[in-house]
Amino acid sequence: MKKPRIYTINFATVYPLYVQKVEKKGRTEAELLQIIEWLTGYDQSALIQQMERQVDMETLIDEAPSFNANSALITGVICGKRVEEIEDSMTQNIRYLDKVVDELAKGKKLEKIMREA
Repeated sequence: MKKPRIYTINFATVYPLYVQKVEKKGRTEAELLQIIEWLTGYDQSALIQQMERQVDMETLIDEAPSFNANSALITGVICGKRVEEIEDSMTQNIRYLDKVVDELAKGKKLEKIMREA
């Protein structure tokens, strides 16, 4: 069975787009790194290593040091679908990452993005 396209996208090509998106809205790359670390457990050096390895989105999520259990508290629409209703866990986790980047770009406070139970 063919993998969904979202799985095969190279993270090293996506990350600069995330940076561009948040900086265009007045946020910083440091804030972006903070929410990525909260969600995935990757610190900056580990994230750079993943980009140097040219990993795809599936591998990035699969190898995440500690995908945050509170990610289930992320709700809303991304790419026309409610993230909380996505049935495939890998797709859902990738979309959680997209969603928190969107929230950062829209000016949401870090404390609200990095949900706690």
